[in-house]
Amino acid sequence: MPGTAVDDIELIIEDMRGNGGGKPPSRDGDDDGGGDEGGGGEHAPEPRKPNTRKYFTAVFLAMVSITMFFMVPIAAFLALRVDNLHKWKGIVLPDILWVNTVVLLASSSTLEVARRKLRLDHGKAFRRMWTLTTVLGLLFVGGQVIAWRQLAAQGVYATSRLASSFFYVFTALHAVHLLGGICALLYVELHGFDAARVSRSLAADITSYYWHFMDGLWVFLLALLYFGR
Repeated sequence: MPGTAVDDIELIIEDMRGNGGGKPPSRDGDDDGGGDEGGGGEHAPEPRKPNTRKYFTAVFLAMVSITMFFMVPIAAFLALRVDNLHKWKGIVLPDILWVNTVVLLASSSTLEVARRKLRLDHGKAFRRMWTLTTVLGLLFVGGQVIAWRQLAAQGVYATSRLASSFFYVFTALHAVHLLGGICALLYVELHGFDAARVSRSLAADITSYYWHFMDGLWVFLLALLYFGR
């Protein structure tokens, strides 16, 4: 009957209002679906993982910018070397440069050993090899200073000729950038890291990329100076 249908609709509407504005009751009898008395519905937020991509991007951009920075004197060296093909007066490279190169390449090896020890959680071995890497880097810079002094003792200065000018420019710029890498090595070894932000292992990986890049750059510069004499 029409009257009965209307009464049924009114009862349904009143029942929905009493149920919290039309929210259907949960299967557990909890209107909010928030779990039982033990607080099982509340979940603790997961710990936030550090965004490592930005650090690798930063070191990559640093290496690209250093490469572009060195491209300017390298291009000038090649252009002047070709233009003065018969008038070019080269310099005799000091023998200590070869010793310095071996020292720098050895530092890359000790750095990789240190990273492996760190991954294996051998703290003392890591610090020992990492410190050795830093010492080898300092020895390389000291060897470069000796090379400059040897050339100066022979009367070869930065303004003596084009070849000597480029030698001092290349070696000095590389030494300055390598000192930045040495500062990074010291930071990784001495800084107290918070694993929630940046772990020591991550910092070691980033530093290693820069250090190996500086090694490769030096080998290229040495070859350029040697064959461009």
